[in-house]
Amino acid sequence: MKKVLFIGQEPESVDFSDPALPPGFDAKKIHAGIDVGMRQMSDRGWHADLCLVRPDSTAAAAIERQLSLVAYDCIVIGGGIRIPPKSLLLFEEIVNAVRKSAPRASIAFNTRPEDTADAAARWLKP
Repeated sequence: MKKVLFIGQEPESVDFSDPALPPGFDAKKIHAGIDVGMRQMSDRGWHADLCLVRPDSTAAAAIERQLSLVAYDCIVIGGGIRIPPKSLLLFEEIVNAVRKSAPRASIAFNTRPEDTADAAARWLKP
């Protein structure tokens, strides 16, 4: 069974006034999208875990803890971390934590929570 970790920012900690984010997003919509993405991965027969982090110095440690528990085949980093320019340092910290703690896992990037399964599928071969 393929194992996928979806890393995203805690929706309640997102600055929705950031013009880099799509208009109309809110925490409720992000949670709904995450639920869709997680269900799609489960429907594909994959073991999928979710690791939501705060945009602060605790993110890398939380990811390293999660990666110490399970050997993942693919790690998907969410667009909410990758896209906003002000999240660049957080994005770099997360990528480096993944590279350090799961060097054999593929890394994928989604554009929104609902396309997380498609992002992982690009790297998970049957």
